[in-house]
Amino acid sequence: MASPSILLFDGHCSLCNASVDFVLKRDAKKKLLFAAIQSPAGQHVLKHYGLPTTYLDTLVLVENGNVYFGSTAALRIARLLRRGWPLFYTLIILPKGIRDRIYQWIGANRYAWFGQRESCRMPTPAERERFLPENYLL
Repeated sequence: MASPSILLFDGHCSLCNASVDFVLKRDAKKKLLFAAIQSPAGQHVLKHYGLPTTYLDTLVLVENGNVYFGSTAALRIARLLRRGWPLFYTLIILPKGIRDRIYQWIGANRYAWFGQRESCRMPTPAERERFLPENYLL
């Protein structure tokens, strides 16, 4: 069985948290595990892959030992979801520079447009199995 992919997100970002809710509802095969970047597990994953622990610019997707960011991460996540969402993966054919420019524009404005939480998201008891434990080690 393939190991689950890991999605790291900004736990203080309202848009990022809404995105996690969206993905949780559509990842019926439970292919993704989640962690806030600011959590101990998120920090461990960043360190393991040589990324700065202050990294909050984009989603981070770890899939089969590879790390993806920005629009590439978002499209690879869409590919894992049910119903018509995998069709969005076809946008991967667009030049990465164009895709990432749009992604970065949204990311640069996400706090102003969607707000910011004072503390990181805490998974509900039903979601807990989908989030990396604090003592997670790769």
